[in-house]
Amino acid sequence: MLEITVHKVIGKCPVYKEGDKIVIDDPKILLDKTDALCTHALSTILHYVLILEHHWDPVMLGLTTPDDPDSAYMQCVDPGKPYTDGGTVIFKVRRIKGED
Repeated sequence: MLEITVHKVIGKCPVYKEGDKIVIDDPKILLDKTDALCTHALSTILHYVLILEHHWDPVMLGLTTPDDPDSAYMQCVDPGKPYTDGGTVIFKVRRIKGED
């Protein structure tokens, strides 16, 4: 199971605020534990969900540094100002144990 937290918002995001969470238990997005969903963010996150859930190694994937091997970082595709009226979001991903 993966918990994806909004780590930082750069600019203005109409969907997320810092601290919001998305919880994924492949193949399900746990809507009752998820604060919000954005199609721009999902386009980035979903590329890594399967591999991170089953073969956690964000250092090897280039999603973190060796100093922080328990987290993976991803960014929304919206570049923000001056290119769009929005902003970009940096997500922090970590593995969590499921509730059985």
